Amino acid sequence: MSAHWDDLKTVMHLVRGGSLATAADALGVSYTTVARRVKRAEDDLGLQLFERLADGYKATEAGHTVARKASAMEVEEHDLMRGLLGADQKLSGALTITAPQLLCSTLLASVFNEFCEKYPDVELHVRANTELLDLNRREADLAIRVSNHPGDSLMGRRLVAQQSAVYGVRRWAEQIAHDPAKQIDWILHDKLQNIQKETTANTPNNRLRLMTDETMTMISAAQKGLGVVRMPVFLAHDYDDLFRIDTLPPQAFPDIWVVAHRDVWPSARVAAFREILVPHFTKHREMFVV
Repeated sequence: MSAHWDDLKTVMHLVRGGSLATAADALGVSYTTVARRVKRAEDDLGLQLFERLADGYKATEAGHTVARKASAMEVEEHDLMRGLLGADQKLSGALTITAPQLLCSTLLASVFNEFCEKYPDVELHVRANTELLDLNRREADLAIRVSNHPGDSLMGRRLVAQQSAVYGVRRWAEQIAHDPAKQIDWILHDKLQNIQKETTANTPNNRLRLMTDETMTMISAAQKGLGVVRMPVFLAHDYDDLFRIDTLPPQAFPDIWVVAHRDVWPSARVAAFREILVPHFTKHREMFVV
């Protein structure tokens, strides 16, 4: 009685995710491949791992057992692969970086370019999103995070401290400078509501005009004159049509860190990327504060 590791992982992800589509997304395969692997695992083990119901797959007791064991095997696999990467001193092979999209498209773009030119044998993968990918599971080798709590179990260093400030088109900047008590229309990121409350505590006439979960939408609305927006100072350097509103004070914004799993931190590829990344942020640190 035996089964392929890929099939056991598929069983594990199907139990975790609860559907063929979720398991397929986690594994990067089609849902038909998930169904085929599950059937192969059942045939190899001689056990029914899932009940096929009208609304999907329901794990049997055997299915849950296989998923638990596969999860433990996965932990061992990740431990092994992290250790091998950390000990790898070759400047070739794959390196996966994760960072917020707004950093990737601005300051990090030149870092990626310099790294690729200097180390042509390293295949750089960039996952540009705001999700905190799991470095224990090697969803990425190195992460650049905007956070005051970038991960206590990780190795890392702070790249730069930063501030946020309020920006608007010229009309808003002039209006607030001449009459700060007049109504101010705000464009707000829904993750920064506490900052918004602190910002407007001493300005009596505030109106929320737009709330969004996407920074570029927020900036575009500000460019159209819909209202004023609080955003990280470094972003404002790319927008000549937005002016800092001095009458509303800058505030501390979460720091930018580079972090990795302790096992991976010594890797030659990870170290080489840091050797370009850290000086770049040091050189441009004045862009992050008023």
